[in-house]
Parts: sequence; C-alpha cells; structure tokens
Amino acid sequence: MSFRAANLAFEYGLSGATFELPLAGFVAIAGPNGAGKSTLAGILAALRHPYSGSCRYGDREVRDWPRRDFARRVGFLPQTLHLEFPFTVEQVVFMGRTPHAEGWFDSPEDRSAVDRALEITDTTAFASRDFRSLSGGERQRVILASALAQEPETLVLDEPATFLDLKHQLAIYHLLSDFARGGKLVVAVTHDLNLALTFADRILVLNQGQVAAQGAPREVLTPEMIARVFSVQASIHPGPHGAPHIFFEANS
Repeated sequence: MSFRAANLAFEYGLSGATFELPLAGFVAIAGPNGAGKSTLAGILAALRHPYSGSCRYGDREVRDWPRRDFARRVGFLPQTLHLEFPFTVEQVVFMGRTPHAEGWFDSPEDRSAVDRALEITDTTAFASRDFRSLSGGERQRVILASALAQEPETLVLDEPATFLDLKHQLAIYHLLSDFARGGKLVVAVTHDLNLALTFADRILVLNQGQVAAQGAPREVLTPEMIARVFSVQASIHPGPHGAPHIFFEANS
C-alpha cells in the first residue's frame, strides 16, 4: 500500500498538495521552516484532521481507516515524546506492540519484536532505565525502537535525527535505508538536504504549504531549486567517495 494525495490542504501548513508515493523505498520530505512538513507527516500518520482534498492510503482515505487497523500498517515517529510516568525503556518499546495486542504484551511475537527493535537501535544496554532519565538522543532512538517493534509496512518519521549525534544520525539513516530496501516504505521529514541526497530514493520539497518539487533527489536538489525554495546559494560537487554533495555558501 502507499499514499496518494490530491489537492490536500489543512487549516494551517498545507494548501493544494498533490503527490503519489511509491509502494516501497525511502522518501524524504524537505522544505524551509513553516513549509508544512510536520503537518503533512501528521496527516500521513492519521493524526491531523480534518483535512480537505484527498489523502488515501491504499484503497481508502486516511481518515476513514479504523485506527487499530491503520496502526498495524503505519508507524509514526514524532520529534519528541513526553512521558510523565516512570516507564522503563523496555516498557516504552513494548507500547509499539499495542496495535497487535489482544491482552498483555506477553506473546513470543511481542518479545521477539521488542528485543529485535532494541538491538537494531542500539538501546538494549539501557532497557531497564527510566525513559525520563535519558538524553534527547537516547530518547529518540527508543521512540524509533517502539515504532520498529510495531512491525509496520510503512514508517512516517518527523525529523528522526533530532537530538542525535553524528554517529547515530548516520546509523539511523542507514537503518531506515535498510528498512526501505526490505520492501517497506519510509517517509521521513528532514532539514538535512545532504542526508536526503545520500539516502532517499525520492524527495518531496514543500514551500509555503505547496509541493515545490518532487522526484529523484539528484534531479530535484539543484542549485536553482535550493536558491528558489531555501533562499541560499549552493553548489553540488562530488564528495569524498564520488557521490554528489551539496556545498552551501557561507554568505548566502
């Protein structure tokens, strides 16, 4: 399944967005502040409504999906998660199993999914710690682990590299890229155009609530488009390994 939107609008943040996402692959959503990126991610995750126009996932409107059925298919990673109670990291990751649970989270499938999610996000070492005691970067990895434990066919992420150091930024993007290559759809909001250029198969660029450009990152992320949408001057040259890299002018 995938998303198709036509004249999609929200009371703030989006105006007439039309696009179709692939069944699988890594899609980046980019744009300046206030472009509508988080609003769009929220709609795709069935968390922002009512919207006008159409946004379909598979054979029905996002807003018409039964919540539990939709949550089994689409996982969402917010920028932040605030918990007031002393849940351990492991308990937070187990929350990702909620759409699949018929009672307590105690099935072998639940245990296996949680252990696997902790391992691939490098969070096993602090599984017993209070979630509230973690740093911002550690929390972000735990939230991702919870989304992965959900075992969705599609992941929607709002700035998944928020608070992460460089090592874990790259690790998360490699992880998401592997997830996409496994036949899943990853849709990630990002401010880092070079990460999008390196990892994404497709990019959707928003500006003032509208789709300014979409397509393969190497075709979309041109100096002309960057100047028009982001109001900065940039040039694109081969990086250390020959792949294209965007260089921004300091005085732009």
